[in-house]
Amino acid sequence: MEKTLNRIHPVSDPEATYFLQVSWEKDLGTGFGIILSDGQCAWTGTVSEADISREAADMEMNREKYVEELKRALIAGEESAGKYNFAISRDEEDKECHFSYERNLKDGSFRLGSLKLQKVSSPAEVVKELIGYCLDCLGRLKARNEHLQKENERLFSNWSDMEKRLERCVEAKEDLEADLYSRFILVLNEKKAKIRVLQKLLNEAKESKADTKYTRDSIATTQMSTGGEDDYDASTDEESENLTRASLPSAPERRESFLGSPDAIDTAPRRKRRQRTANPAGTGAKMA
Repeated sequence: MEKTLNRIHPVSDPEATYFLQVSWEKDLGTGFGIILSDGQCAWTGTVSEADISREAADMEMNREKYVEELKRALIAGEESAGKYNFAISRDEEDKECHFSYERNLKDGSFRLGSLKLQKVSSPAEVVKELIGYCLDCLGRLKARNEHLQKENERLFSNWSDMEKRLERCVEAKEDLEADLYSRFILVLNEKKAKIRVLQKLLNEAKESKADTKYTRDSIATTQMSTGGEDDYDASTDEESENLTRASLPSAPERRESFLGSPDAIDTAPRRKRRQRTANPAGTGAKMA
């Protein structure tokens, strides 16, 4: 069984202090018991599951929501102070006590429930029980506090160890960074030296290439100038030869001019006469 003990102040007498103990088996919605005491007298009563359902139906509220309102009103205690009101009315002989609880709203309040509590024949036992419950709660809280204190010390010790380890890691990191930086400087200087050497070689190669190109250009210029004079001479000779050939007539033209000239002598009759004179001599010799 679970129990809670709260301190309440009734609306009718805010200076008065009452102790309200609520106990239940599994859930507050299945029913609960109430013990109310002012330190001298005590009253007790129970609320069944049917009473809870009837109250929720009368207020036209969902049952689960109504049970949540009961938990905040009767169990939350100091957390819900000012949100809920409690009304306590006792008869003259203190045999009965009417106890009701309400929810405060901006424009008023509405009653969550009420019940009649019967006076306990031996209130001293009830007060003893309440004091025992308080001592038990205090013992549990003290044990929990000690456990939390030890846990806190353990966590603080672990935190100190982690802080020391973190400091060592930071120092190792700084040393590693310094070492890497020094190595990087060496590598960077070597790269710079290599770059300067390569730039020097590149400049020398460019200068040698420029000199070679200048020499080739000068040689080509000289060759071009010499070759031009030879071509000029060759063209001059060819032109003179062409002029000479053009001045002389061709063979057919010379033959036609020779035949057509008046001074030309016809040699053909002479050949015929020579052949005629030669033939009788041959025949005469054959006959002799």
